[in-house]
Amino acid sequence: MKLPESQVAVLEAASATDEQTIEELAEKTWLKPETATGAVFELEDEGLLSVEERTDESVSLTEEGEEYAEDGLPEIKLYEAALSAGADEDAIQMGQAIGQSGLGGPQVNIALSNYARKGYGSIDSGEIVADPDADPENDAEASALSALAAGEPVEDADTLDQLESRGLVERTESTVRSVLLTDDGVTALMEGVEAAETVGQLTPEMLTTGQWRDVEFAQYNVDADAERIDGGKVHILRQTANRVKDVLVGMGFEEMDGPHADADFWINDCLFMPQDHPARTHWDRFALSNPTEIGDLPEELVEKVRRAHLEGIGENSDGYHSPWDEDFARAIALRGHTTSLSMRYLSGNAVGKLEPPQRFFSVEKVYRNDTLDPTHLLEFFQIEGWVMAEDLSVRDLMGTFEEFYAQFGITDIQFKPHYNPYTEPSFELFGRHPETNELIEIGNSGMFRPEVLEPLGVECDVMAWGLALERLLMLMYGFEDIRDVHGTLCDLELLRDVEVIH
Repeated sequence: MKLPESQVAVLEAASATDEQTIEELAEKTWLKPETATGAVFELEDEGLLSVEERTDESVSLTEEGEEYAEDGLPEIKLYEAALSAGADEDAIQMGQAIGQSGLGGPQVNIALSNYARKGYGSIDSGEIVADPDADPENDAEASALSALAAGEPVEDADTLDQLESRGLVERTESTVRSVLLTDDGVTALMEGVEAAETVGQLTPEMLTTGQWRDVEFAQYNVDADAERIDGGKVHILRQTANRVKDVLVGMGFEEMDGPHADADFWINDCLFMPQDHPARTHWDRFALSNPTEIGDLPEELVEKVRRAHLEGIGENSDGYHSPWDEDFARAIALRGHTTSLSMRYLSGNAVGKLEPPQRFFSVEKVYRNDTLDPTHLLEFFQIEGWVMAEDLSVRDLMGTFEEFYAQFGITDIQFKPHYNPYTEPSFELFGRHPETNELIEIGNSGMFRPEVLEPLGVECDVMAWGLALERLLMLMYGFEDIRDVHGTLCDLELLRDVEVIH
C-alpha cells in the first residue's frame, strides 16, 4: 500500500494496544502538530486508525491564589490575630484585629466577607469575636491551595468552585485525542506500506514538460475542518457604549470629557459629600501617591463649597457640622463616579459659563475598591447625564429614563425612593433580568440639591443620573456574571460568537 510520507510515519508510530495522543505521535515522528493531526484524520477516514476524544480539565492557581498558598488566606490571618488578642473570650474592636493581622487594602474586605462564612467567629457593630473551636489547620480552601501549589490534584468540586468564585484558581478545558491502530491498520502494516511521492499543487512547469503524467497527486479531504482564524472585533461592551452615545446624542445631549484622576474636590466635595462619609475612606477609593494633590483649584469656588459643608445653604439647610479640610479636597484619586465631570461643566470650569437649557452626558470608566462579584468590578463604565432647565420635575427625569431604555428594548423599569447626599428627591432604577427574572439595580438619580447648585453658580433646576453600562448589557443579553464579558476571566468564545443586538 502506498501512502503519503506523513501518513506512513504516523501509522508506523501508532500502536494497536497503547493509546497515544496526537501530540505524542507528532513528537515521535518529528512532524509538525498540524501535519500529524491531518495525517491522523486521513488515516481514520481510511479505517486504519481509530480516534477517541475526551475533555480534560486542569486547575491552576492565579497570581492571588499563589500568594495565599504561600502566605495564608486573609480570613485565617484575621482569625489568628483576633485569637491572639483575646477575642475568643471577649469581643474586641475590629480595627485592633485588622491592625494586628497586618492585612491591608482589598484583603481586609476579603477577610471580613469570609470570616463568618467559615465559622471563625462573628463580626457585629465594629466588634469581632473568635470561635475558640474553629480549626484553620483543616480549612478546605487553604488545603486545596497548598495541594495545587505542590502540583497535587484536588478532587473536592465544591471547594474548587468556591476558590474559582474568589478568583484564586483558573479552570481550563482541553480536548485530547487518543489514537489506536485498527485491525485494518495492523493488516496494512503487516502487508507493508510505502511512502508515495505525492504532489500537492499542479504547476505550469508540470504542464509544459508533461511531468504531470508521472506524478501522484495528494488527495484532498474537502470535508475536513478548515483552520479557525479569529479576526479582530469591537468588544461587545464598547459596541454597547457606542450605541448609548448615539441614543443620547439623538436625544439632544452633548458629550463631556475630563480626567480619570482628579481632586476629591471635584469628585466629592462639590457634590456635597461630607468628608467623613464612608465612601471617601481609603477602603473605597484609589488614591494616587504621585502626585498626591492638585495645585490648581478655583479659590472662590473652594470657599463657597467649604461654607456649604460647614453652614449649609438657605434657611432649611444646616450643613454637616463636621470638619472640612482643604488639603483633603486637593487630594488626587481615581474618580469613583463621572459626576466629577458634571461638577466641572456646571461650574463653568470646563467649557465656560453655561446658560439653560443644557443637556450633557458621558460614558466613561470609573474606579471603586469594591469586592468582585457577578455584578461588581473594580473598574466599570458609568453613563453620566444631566439636564439644566427651568421648572424640572421628577416626572421629567422618569420620562427621560423610559425613553432612553426603550431604545434598547427595555420597558419594565421600576423606581425606588433613595437617599443621596447630593440629590433630593432621589431614586434608584431597577430592571428585570431576562434570564433570572430578578430585579437588578441599574442606576441612581435625582434632582441636585441647592447645596450643590448654589456654590456652582447654577440658578435653575438640574436633574442628574449615573447608570451602569455593564448592568444595561446584562439586561440586553441575559448575562448573569459580568466577569464573563469584562476582565481577566472573561469568556473569549462568548465574546467572539455573541450576536450584536440592534
